[in-house]
Amino acid sequence: MRLRASRDRLKVEHSIIEGLRRVLEDLLEQNPEIRSIIPGAIKPVRKARGKIKIRVTIPTLTGWKGIALAAGARQELFITTTLSQEELATRIAAVLE
Repeated sequence: MRLRASRDRLKVEHSIIEGLRRVLEDLLEQNPEIRSIIPGAIKPVRKARGKIKIRVTIPTLTGWKGIALAAGARQELFITTTLSQEELATRIAAVLE
């Protein structure tokens, strides 16, 4: 399966939670240190209402895994970057404001 690329850094293999695409594009635009973001599968959850929230959870070989919550769903995000967990979380919070 071939990934569809948006602006060469947002790799879209699955659907994206409503409203999340714009947040991810803004994050990539404002932070050249983030090489790419690959959204994973969407799963329904009960406690994901209101505004979009993104948590940086665990390290990967190339960066961090994150979880986006909104619209009654959660979506994994694989973020390729050299930023620390705290720096990445701060930059995500700035975009979400």
